[in-house]
Amino acid sequence: MAENVFPLDPTKSMFEQEVPGHNRWHPEIPAAASVRPGSDFRMDCLEWTDGQVKNTDDANDIRDMDLSKNHVLSGPIEIEGAEPGDILVVDILDLGPFVPEKGAPAEAAGAGWGYTGIFARENGGGFLTDHFPEAQKAIWDFHGVYATSRHVPGVRFAGIGHPGLFGCAPSHELLAEWNRRERALIQTDPERVPPLALPPEPRNALLGTLPESERERVAAEACRTVPPREHCGNVDIKNLSRGARAYLPVYVEGAKFSVGDLHFSQGDGEISFCGAIEMGGWIEFGVDLIKGGMERYGMNTPFFKPGPVEPRYSEFLSFIGISVDEDGSNRYMDATLAYRRACLNAIDYLSRQGYTREQAYLLLSAAPIEARFSGMVDIPNACATLYIPTEIFDFDIRPSEEELVARDLGRQASAG
Repeated sequence: MAENVFPLDPTKSMFEQEVPGHNRWHPEIPAAASVRPGSDFRMDCLEWTDGQVKNTDDANDIRDMDLSKNHVLSGPIEIEGAEPGDILVVDILDLGPFVPEKGAPAEAAGAGWGYTGIFARENGGGFLTDHFPEAQKAIWDFHGVYATSRHVPGVRFAGIGHPGLFGCAPSHELLAEWNRRERALIQTDPERVPPLALPPEPRNALLGTLPESERERVAAEACRTVPPREHCGNVDIKNLSRGARAYLPVYVEGAKFSVGDLHFSQGDGEISFCGAIEMGGWIEFGVDLIKGGMERYGMNTPFFKPGPVEPRYSEFLSFIGISVDEDGSNRYMDATLAYRRACLNAIDYLSRQGYTREQAYLLLSAAPIEARFSGMVDIPNACATLYIPTEIFDFDIRPSEEELVARDLGRQASAG
């Protein structure tokens, strides 16, 4: 087993750890450990909300979540010799959930279970928040590589475990650019619910081992971890799994690499915002450097090579969406709208099989569905497609001439 350079006590909050991680991006957050290029190492990760979600049959915890605490990240880790302009080569060697027998409490997400949530409109929302404005939840039980749920019965699928979030620290200049452009976006509709972006929030800012004298200033500047950005960040790419290799831009001395937001499984797009199967656990990396690689390869965003490990499904039912809004308005080549409509078409279809629309939304977020942009040239409509593996269901979901059976498939966990 590789050396664990960021061990955690899964019975404690990230705020209570002997060496805490962080939940904001800032170049001055000190490195918690150091590794050499060419080495392999292990890191522990807490579930992204720091234990706010419980294994229950209500979604009050999703409704009442304090998002100012999220994501709790492990790190930063200094990569010896890394300099601005280098490329950090990151191999994802292995990962998995916490094991209760080795100290993880049963109530911790990752200790045999995980969850998927639909956030309320007032607390972050999601890709389809206009259709699903209330908090909902599904708990998933782990059976080796498979997941099942009492809240979404009739399905069993193999997960593709991955970190939803990793990256190197931004430079001061890049941090300032993030804040400038995101504040400008917010000002285009400052009263919007949910907001268009999240500005720096000093409340509950966790900044690793930064000296107390610097915390107020840094917390006022530090960026939230919610979106992906040029350094990678919260990209939520399900194929960044075992065997994947990521090429990350380095902006500061030592790179200051961090990771968090581990997922047991996820569909492309993580469409409900808290849409993967969220868990705490451990991850092993190998790292190396390409000196001066950013200029050599014209890098301004990360590259990655998908790994060879993923669920192998051979049959799919695919749903098409085009860039025509629900009210019949045509939008020119709007790929986001096209994928939104593909998702809604799939949800409508699954609701005819006996699922609630909320169950279907949760399922599309958590299961290894595939998203593709299929036609991007034929004006005025972009075409997006969503592929659902038919083999994950206990029953045949394909259309046929037989009478459609109205199944009783229970319901998701809702807020009281």
